[in-house]
Amino acid sequence: MDKILVLYSSRDGQTQKIVDVMLEEMLGYEVVMHDLHTLPMCNLSKFKKVLIGASIRYGNFHPSLLSFIHAHHEQLEVANAAFFCVNLTARKPEKQTPQTNAYMKKFLRLSPWKPRTLGVFAGALQYSRYNWWQTRIIQLIMKMTGGSTDTSKDLEFTDWEKVRSFAREFWSKR
Repeated sequence: MDKILVLYSSRDGQTQKIVDVMLEEMLGYEVVMHDLHTLPMCNLSKFKKVLIGASIRYGNFHPSLLSFIHAHHEQLEVANAAFFCVNLTARKPEKQTPQTNAYMKKFLRLSPWKPRTLGVFAGALQYSRYNWWQTRIIQLIMKMTGGSTDTSKDLEFTDWEKVRSFAREFWSKR
């Protein structure tokens, strides 16, 4: 059975939840999964496919993402690999594609690896998980960008059909 490597950087769990939904669309592979925050070292040639997903917090990816990519970019260039990012900016229709999303553009600017398969997904606004300071900072960002500042409820913006479609397309690519 062919193996797939799935790497993710998730701060509040939404990116991991997206990965889990993607894996529901994948059949016939053995999955090896790693949290990028543990800085795994991997021989990517052992895997039929490599999927990397990362979230944005306060405008930045977790440093482990770029550390991994800098350490493995030569292997990633020849691997059957895809990258997706999760951010709240993608809740707006005009910011939901790799070509229009500022964080995907930022990733491509900072990364020595240029993935051929890219995805952008809206995340979740989980006020119930944030501490007092995080809540205030995120409320300020939401106020500036026209988002919800109501801390009484969490909001999930992820388009699950878009996630499933991306996964089906990537899993079926040879």
